[in-house]
Amino acid sequence: MSSVTRSRRQVRLSRALGLALTPKAVKHFEKRPYPPGEHGRARRRTESDYAVRLREKQRLRAQYGLREKQMARTFEEARKESGLTGEALVELLEMRLDALVLRSGFARTVLQARQAVVHRHILVDGKIVDRPSFRVKAGQTVQVKPKSQAMTPFQVAAAGAHRDVLPAVPAYLDVQLEKLSFVLVRRPKRAEVPVTAEVQLVVEHYSR
Repeated sequence: MSSVTRSRRQVRLSRALGLALTPKAVKHFEKRPYPPGEHGRARRRTESDYAVRLREKQRLRAQYGLREKQMARTFEEARKESGLTGEALVELLEMRLDALVLRSGFARTVLQARQAVVHRHILVDGKIVDRPSFRVKAGQTVQVKPKSQAMTPFQVAAAGAHRDVLPAVPAYLDVQLEKLSFVLVRRPKRAEVPVTAEVQLVVEHYSR
């Protein structure tokens, strides 16, 4: 799939879900803040409880760029944790390596962050990790591989070029952007994680 086609799909998905999933989608979303299709401007009919919960789950899944199986697996993990399942779900998703590479400013989108991991540019405690789903533990150091740091995309990131489109670095990360390195200081708390989702509706969707 070409980058242009992928970008268009992300814009269309952004409009369908009611939130901008990429920086490029923000501009399109501002111009046409309604769902795609000929009836997009029309007011939505009253939606069923199922439709509302499904869309909220899709919104959360899209922000992490996950397949349904990955999302459902993480939900099952979250159910086994103490505390609120919805909060645990977001916290577990946020500890994914690709999510933290994005959050730290090493990439502009979650897709770029995933590619950086898959293409073996990312080290965790000095060892290459090429699984985007790898769960980073508190205290672990993540950095761009020294040989990869000279590549243009990472040089751009190190100069802070993505900071204008990304949320502020959350308190659970200690980022040294110029060194393309960060430490996960502690487990994220749901309230700090910059994703848009009514997590209780996501829990209700999976618990039906």
